[in-house]
Amino acid sequence: MATLLAERGEDLLVVPGLGSTTYDLAALGDDDRNFYLWGAMGGAAMIGLGLALAQPDKRVAVITGDGEMLMGMGALATIGIQRPGNLAIVVFDNGVYEVTGAQPTLAAPPLRRDAAAVNFADLARACGFRRVSTFDQIAAWRENVRRIIDGPGPTFVHLLVEPVLDAGLIGFPGPSPDRARAFREQLTRAESGRA
Repeated sequence: MATLLAERGEDLLVVPGLGSTTYDLAALGDDDRNFYLWGAMGGAAMIGLGLALAQPDKRVAVITGDGEMLMGMGALATIGIQRPGNLAIVVFDNGVYEVTGAQPTLAAPPLRRDAAAVNFADLARACGFRRVSTFDQIAAWRENVRRIIDGPGPTFVHLLVEPVLDAGLIGFPGPSPDRARAFREQLTRAESGRA
């Protein structure tokens, strides 16, 4: 997450999915350009698509986990048809529902009869994403993150990561109505040139 946001441009809106990605994003410092989806499992990619279509002059990054992406896989097909050039979906795949006790997701090999993980990158390709990448090494991700996030979309990134249990999660960054209002006000300021 820190690698993704290290050189965050002013035009990058971020939609984290339910769970660890929301906690991780808030831990890096709250920002009115973040639209947290606390309690909306499976909706991050569709919210990101809506923002990308409504805000074509901004970049939109959906940052989610494998469990949340499983709940919203249908969104990949819709994004593939709409093909917004300003949208990137980044899936942190640790194979578990980290914040609820590390139960394996249905995408993880232990729960699959064929003992193979769900390949989210292949799903994104099949749905028509323009650019698809998979990383399992942080060094390669660091070398490519700007090119990937800033390039033409729709873009899909599958990050294979290890679970981080008992990470000392911070609290949620405020009530949803307040966060939504701050996000809307930031967009309004940006449109009027006061960002």
